[in-house]
This record gives sequence, structure tokens and C-alpha cells, in this order.
Amino acid sequence: MAIEFLTWSDVEHGRCDTVSPLIRRVIAPNPGPYTYTGTGTYIVGHGEVAIIDPGPDDDTHVDALLAATAGETVSHIVVTHTHRDHSPASRALASETGAAIVGCAPHPPEDTGSDLHEGEADDGVAGEEPGDFHFLADRELHHGDRVRGTSFTLEAVATPGHISNHLCFALVEEEALFTGDHVMGWSTTVIPQPAGDLRQYLRSLELVIERSDERFLPTHGPVIDEPVRFAEALLAHRRQRERQIVEQLRLGSRSIPEIVAALYVGLDERLHRAAGASVQSHLVALCADGTVDHDADGDTYRLS
Repeated sequence: MAIEFLTWSDVEHGRCDTVSPLIRRVIAPNPGPYTYTGTGTYIVGHGEVAIIDPGPDDDTHVDALLAATAGETVSHIVVTHTHRDHSPASRALASETGAAIVGCAPHPPEDTGSDLHEGEADDGVAGEEPGDFHFLADRELHHGDRVRGTSFTLEAVATPGHISNHLCFALVEEEALFTGDHVMGWSTTVIPQPAGDLRQYLRSLELVIERSDERFLPTHGPVIDEPVRFAEALLAHRRQRERQIVEQLRLGSRSIPEIVAALYVGLDERLHRAAGASVQSHLVALCADGTVDHDADGDTYRLS
């Protein structure tokens, strides 16, 4: 099943767009190879509102959110996970509005060694957004916990994988799921080590497929109107990629760069690091399953 990625062109940073009767969106000015056109911050409800994934530490984005909610009460600032394109603006917004910060657990302390957490690379392409180690929710949410306003009900859906503390949020009134970075219509999700976990990610994909929500609203990219079909395609793609990696090892590839060169023919070299992270996540899972062995240095792999 091929993945039909979704793109859009009508993007204006700072503009407040109506997505549905209960949902508005403001896109932050942080476009990049891992954020697409920028962080899409959602405003849910009317009069009393929740802000989902407030975004990076950017004054212009915070000002745009305050302008979009002028005359309303921001009761909750909801965070899916603690990469720095999602959570840091929560502190400035809470200071301005008095809203409670709710959502994911603190950033996982083991997340210190990923190659994708190096910020700006030598080639000028930013890596996956590093962790927001300063994040601390006023109320940490767990699977099934709910946040309520006068016109909205948000339910936490635990979806570890992209990172261990990742949550999605279901808007009960519209049968819509805010998917953070768990499902992104424009791209597959990077699962950086060590805080990411491919097996958890696949189980989390199966979970959202079983939910049968009407729409997915990712933090990056457009709304996904056929969510089950799209998530099933993502799941099939990951399983196919695993088979391809095993085949490359059978054919004699021994390192992540060798596998990337074989499987990502024609890929922009600036994205090789992201491709390598994807391959690494599969290899870590295959090693845990006992299908693959690696040398003590962790750089050389072979079938068990």
C-alpha cells in the first residue's frame, strides 16, 4: 500500500485559519526539513479555549496566538511531546494567560545521544528538534485522561514511539485526533534513538487505526481526511522497510550508510541523516528481536 503524502501551499505564518467549527490553527515561522511549513498550533473551542502544541520559543508566534484568542479565556495549554518545536512556547503563553500547562511527561532523560539532536548540521540542514528539558506540566496526563472546557473535551491517547512521552489528543465532539508527530501527512515520522522506539511506534499506529477517528490533525502539515487508510499505509511501509533492511543484510550490507545508499537511491544528501535514523530504529528493533546481531561498537550489523 503506497503512502499518498499530503502537501499544501496556502501557508501564511501567524495567520489564524478556521479548520472546523471547533478548531483553528496558527502556523509558527519555523519551517524546515523536519517541521515542513512550521509548527501548526491548534486552538480548540470558543470563549474558553485550549491551545495544543504551542510551538517553539518564538515571540512572534506567541503574539499571534494571543491575538487569535483575544477576548477569550485560554484555560489549557496542551502539549503532545517535548521536542523544541512543540513545547517551549507553553511557558510564555502560561505567563500571559494564566492557563494550566497539561499533557506529556517531562523530556526523557536518556535522550542525550541522538545524531539528530545536534541542531544545525555542517550542511546547513537542521536536525530533528532537540529536547525541551525545561518542560514540566502543571498536570501530567495519561492514557484516557480528559481535559474539559465549556465547548470541548480532549482525551489523551498514549502513543509512544516517536519519543517515549508522546501523546495524541482526541476531540470528542468532532471525533478528531490531534496526532502531534505520531502521524504526519507530509512525511513519515522520524524515530530517533534513544528516546524513540520502533516497536512502540508500530503498536501506537495500530492503536490509532483501531480508534477509527474521522480525521487526523497533525502538528505539521494538512489535515488527514482518510486517517485509517493513511495510518494503515504507514504501518505497511514500516513493515516493508524492515523486510528490505533484512534483505540488504543478507546481500552483504553491514553498516547504516551502506543500507541507506541501497534503499534511498536518489535521496537528497541533506536527508541522509534522517534516513539513517530510520534505518537505525529498525536495526535496534531487529537486534532486540534476535534477528540481527551487531558488533560491540554498534556500527556493524549482520543477520543472526
